[in-house]
Amino acid sequence: MPSRSSSSIRALTALVSLLALAALGGTASAATPLPGAHISAVQTVPEATYPGMQHMTYLYGPVKIAPGQNTIEAQPNSEKPQVPGYITRFQPDLVYAKVNKQGGHDTPRVDVIHLHHGVWLVARNNTIYPTFAAGEEKTIFSMPQGFGYHYNPSDGWIMNYMIHNLTPNADSVYIKYTLDFVPDSEPAAAGITEVKPLWMDVAGIKPYPVFDALKGKGTKGKFTFPTQASAAQKKDIGVAHQWTVPKDMTLISTAGHLHPGGLYNDLTATRSGTTKELFRSQAKYYEPAGAVSWDVSMTGTKPDWRVALHPGDQINTTVTYDTRQASWYESMGIMVVFYADGIVNGAKDPFTQPIDTRGLVTHGHLKENDNHGGAPDSGLPDARDMIDGSMPTNIDIKGYIYGQGDLSLTGVNGRPPTVQAGHSLTFTNLDATKLMTAQASAYHTITACKQPCDRTTGIAYPIANGNVQFDSGELGYGPDLPAVGGKFTPAAQRNTWKTPKNLAAGTYTYFCRIHPFMRGAFRVVGAHGKGSVKKKSAKKAAASA
Repeated sequence: MPSRSSSSIRALTALVSLLALAALGGTASAATPLPGAHISAVQTVPEATYPGMQHMTYLYGPVKIAPGQNTIEAQPNSEKPQVPGYITRFQPDLVYAKVNKQGGHDTPRVDVIHLHHGVWLVARNNTIYPTFAAGEEKTIFSMPQGFGYHYNPSDGWIMNYMIHNLTPNADSVYIKYTLDFVPDSEPAAAGITEVKPLWMDVAGIKPYPVFDALKGKGTKGKFTFPTQASAAQKKDIGVAHQWTVPKDMTLISTAGHLHPGGLYNDLTATRSGTTKELFRSQAKYYEPAGAVSWDVSMTGTKPDWRVALHPGDQINTTVTYDTRQASWYESMGIMVVFYADGIVNGAKDPFTQPIDTRGLVTHGHLKENDNHGGAPDSGLPDARDMIDGSMPTNIDIKGYIYGQGDLSLTGVNGRPPTVQAGHSLTFTNLDATKLMTAQASAYHTITACKQPCDRTTGIAYPIANGNVQFDSGELGYGPDLPAVGGKFTPAAQRNTWKTPKNLAAGTYTYFCRIHPFMRGAFRVVGAHGKGSVKKKSAKKAAASA
């Protein structure tokens, strides 16, 4: 990590200490029922059982996590069964590499380290295809009784992952996954029908298939992608959001993946101009503040879900986000659909028969999501009450500190830097330069959050809910791989950003989406000193006396 002043070290230490405190109950309960409140948190997708079935747990790694890491990696994965057979259930997790007192591995809190996404790519018949996947909601894939994904030891597995370190501390983790596996040598394997994966992705297939769901966009507070994409956003639409069925087949199982703010993934089929809904994978939020965090589980299809499709049918997926409270940058919408060749017994044609489009959650609340944040005892100031700082042309970000206006700093550097209305203030991220590798870089953002943006850090706070929206993107650099669909990194491919010139006079607060303990403020000063604060108010002066 770059060297920094003793005051910056003290400020960083204080913030990391705050990050380590679990602010349970710090967020107010939602005024309306939580998204997915009608869905049972107890009844989950049932597990198939077979004589001779094995439960096999694998640890991929250890993966060394650099301070502030947020890169995308892809490496060979030898952690897989040694004999052929059927995978009937796939449960993902992320754990610390350090062995605990019980001889196992603890799961990191989501606001410390989390698996942004993991994809198990399978190389077979000269092709590489995404097969199993996980996001931080840790959806479990369960095949219904009588069906399974057939695995061969000759298959090459590639572990594609993006592990997000929300702190400036190095660590080491394993990507953990547990398989229910029926070897071919077991008599029960003869009664299992093979299923194959179909990767449905609103912005893929590509290394980083994302789009933005901006606050206020969409209809009545809901934004559906790619249906409501417009203008430049259309470039983010991926080819995998729709697929034309080449032969008779039966859809057997699916579940959705989305990010905080997401409400549901939809899967539909169209035939001769008529469209039918096949399944809605709904997000059930346990988060008290609503659809704003990873404290969520997704619904998967019920065991008797069977959808018969014929050549020429087109299936399509969309994802819907709640855009009333905040903007959701770099969002995803993915459904992995498993299908069997031909029309199996019990399959229903969605154009002539009713389909059960509602499912069951794959798991309940996870304890690693318990630090919600949002408590008032952070010790950070309200930037609106601070007097003007200097008028720099550039603010360096170094050592996880905004050089001026960082809410953790004291003295002159802690005051909001000012810029004249109609002009811009430049930010430069020195934690991620062209001379640094992506793995050694710490990407940072300047993302608007609602004033004063000074509460404790957790999975639900802060969020991009500023009354005026702006976002710098992830400042930093990474490799571009046009051959595989574009950049292989979330980096913006620049490490500078300028504030919008059209901001009205006033104080603006912001945070880093990648390391949300980082908070800052700047001030726009208009004509006749509008927006400027030259001295503390009498009330504040008395309070601090």
